[in-house]
Amino acid sequence: MSAFAELVDGGVRLAIPLLIASAGELVSERAGVLNMSVEGMMLTGAFAGAVGAHTTGSASAGLVCALVAGVLVAAIQALLSVTLRADQIVTGVAANALALGATTYGARLYFTEGRTVPGFDPIAIPLLSDIPVIGPALFDLTFVGYLCVVVAVVLAVLFGKRSGFGLAVTAIGADAETADRSGLPVNAVRFGAVLLAGLTSALAGAHLVLADVHAFTDNVTAGAGYLAVAAVIAGRWKAWPTLIACLFFGLAQALQFAAPAFGIELPTAVLVMSPYLLALIAVSGLVGASRSPAGLTLPFLREARA
Repeated sequence: MSAFAELVDGGVRLAIPLLIASAGELVSERAGVLNMSVEGMMLTGAFAGAVGAHTTGSASAGLVCALVAGVLVAAIQALLSVTLRADQIVTGVAANALALGATTYGARLYFTEGRTVPGFDPIAIPLLSDIPVIGPALFDLTFVGYLCVVVAVVLAVLFGKRSGFGLAVTAIGADAETADRSGLPVNAVRFGAVLLAGLTSALAGAHLVLADVHAFTDNVTAGAGYLAVAAVIAGRWKAWPTLIACLFFGLAQALQFAAPAFGIELPTAVLVMSPYLLALIAVSGLVGASRSPAGLTLPFLREARA
């Protein structure tokens, strides 16, 4: 495999968790909830998936455990930010810190004899997987990898085609009071959007441990959840540009490992921080101004309505 093909293959593999996590986060933010706890949801899903797979010997059981754990964390986040109207950024950052500490401590208690877990094997699609460069990257994924791509594309289509789902979510994020007057259940939709973000984030975490490294390590997400949030901002809260941003960040991460093959001589620290530096540039507005949903981070107060 050529150096360029390896870069593409690694970039797609690293972009898949970002892709599915950002798909759910996009729905949440379009509904008006800035779900900063994506990192914590991914990490919790990864840990639960590893424990489930290690305990049962089944990667499928691990996937189910990951999704359940992600929904539970999302339910707590939704309760705080939507129902109790707590500060969305503060609760999200706190959830991330709690998830990091809890999973690190839990892993040291549970994985006393090694952290390798059963995982999913790649499923090559005949003929398509033989296409040069893009074939191995797109058509030789695991079951979880294909699931991530399909779910992300479905969510993108729902927004791109201006479906009833997409219109309702967008209307609530743009003007919750007007949406409420029109009969839309604002808080119910926002609660559901956060739960969806929990599912997709947990799926991203499950992909990391069950389809990628087949092991759980401390802080295995390594900031991927923050990159997913940055991808939504860089994509200007639109589905397909967000997908492109995820691929861009994935390629930037893969360049850390492929740089020597291209003759790029840079300090390791520079290569490691490059995806996050690019994310910072992307969300700073230097690549073009963007407008967030008008109701983002604003709690809905029906009783305050005239």
